Amino acid sequence: MALQKITPFLWFENQAAEAAQFYTTVFPNSKLISTNPMVTTFELEGLQISAINGGPMFKLTEAFSFTINCETQEEIDYYWDKLSEGGEESMCGWLKDKYGLSWQVVPTVLSQLMNDAEKAPKAMRAFMKMKKFNIEELMNAAL
Repeated sequence: MALQKITPFLWFENQAAEAAQFYTTVFPNSKLISTNPMVTTFELEGLQISAINGGPMFKLTEAFSFTINCETQEEIDYYWDKLSEGGEESMCGWLKDKYGLSWQVVPTVLSQLMNDAEKAPKAMRAFMKMKKFNIEELMNAAL
């Protein structure tokens, strides 16, 4: 396997391996690559990620997040339910999982709506009221 040029590196207090194992159960095309007491490396949907047990000095924040582009409402519901369990729901498709990592669970149709000058303001008004995205409500609002 060729070395990935840029790899996200996540800092956990002491749950790097536990978090990696959880994430690889959520995403179907995923695997644990290696783990040791300090660093765990895993892959989600082809993206290699490293996680360190770095101690309590730094915490994950919303300044870094992963976006999950979802084609269907079923996909949105699946990822939202899995990742928000034990975590914290926010607005506009954002959530924090039980490890403090931020995720954006977003319908792929959103970029199409936001690139349409007429539909964008209507779509934005609708999704600003949503926590988890609802594709049907979003599409109806943009009409």
